[in-house]
Amino acid sequence: MSKTPTDPHRMLLSGPTMGSRWSVLLDEPAKPDAHALQAALQAAVDEVDAQMSTWKPDSDLMLFNAAPCGDWVVLPAGLMAVLRAGVQIGRATKGAFEMNVGAAMRAWGFGSDPADLAAIRAASVAARVSSLAALELDSARQAARKTAPLALDLSGIAKGYGVDRLAEVVAGHGLSRALCAIDGEVRALGRQADGSPWSVAIETPDSPDRAPHSMLALTEGAVATSGDYRHFLTVRGRRLPHTIDPRRGSPLVDGPASVSVMAADCMTADAMATALMVMGKDEGLAFARQHAISALFLLRDGAALRSVGSGIFANG
Repeated sequence: MSKTPTDPHRMLLSGPTMGSRWSVLLDEPAKPDAHALQAALQAAVDEVDAQMSTWKPDSDLMLFNAAPCGDWVVLPAGLMAVLRAGVQIGRATKGAFEMNVGAAMRAWGFGSDPADLAAIRAASVAARVSSLAALELDSARQAARKTAPLALDLSGIAKGYGVDRLAEVVAGHGLSRALCAIDGEVRALGRQADGSPWSVAIETPDSPDRAPHSMLALTEGAVATSGDYRHFLTVRGRRLPHTIDPRRGSPLVDGPASVSVMAADCMTADAMATALMVMGKDEGLAFARQHAISALFLLRDGAALRSVGSGIFANG
């Protein structure tokens, strides 16, 4: 049985980030300096937010979005790492993961402004410009440029990267037993002090008390969930989630209730969960099986939920 955070050698630290909260649960034989660790963890996620937020007009991402096409812009290392991963996963998923969805996100009210009908119409008919085609990255110069206007949005990958940064800070303080999380993005370091894996819940969509649908034993790895039940609009009785379908420039229609993905790092798990949501159950499950990805799809069947999966989730 898992121990509780009241056990003497367990410590729970948390704080605000990206409109949500981060948390780190430690299970070390000796207590670390809680004040120093709390400050370092908060600084790490604050840095991610300052670089990648679409809510802050002076974030590095938004300044890059506003920069003239053709100009090379020097970017911080974290943002460059996320952009490189986004391009890589975008290629691997044939565009199902796409970062150039900022205009649609704002138009539908999933940013700092309310939904705007004129902007929605403009986003739906605008030419689809892929970040794979219009974004150039120069790792040697730590710089990027656009060959066409882009409105990059990293909401499908940045929280996962933030969790990885939390894990890096924990490891940098010489700690090796921790569970790091932001929302539904989780990464485990080592095992609990008693040798057991960390228990991670996969949430039941639409549950008012966030009840678990299933429990996952996690050791030295990450799991991320993308779903339609946290941030969504209801239009003519149809649920429209904040996940944008880049093929249509508008929210997903009739997609999975959620997709959870396991990976070695949380940034990859986060982006891949987003991509599989966009692909949908049939295409997404086939892709996951082909690429040996452990993924769990929760699907609405009337008022009930059913599950299908691949990898360790093969039995749903």
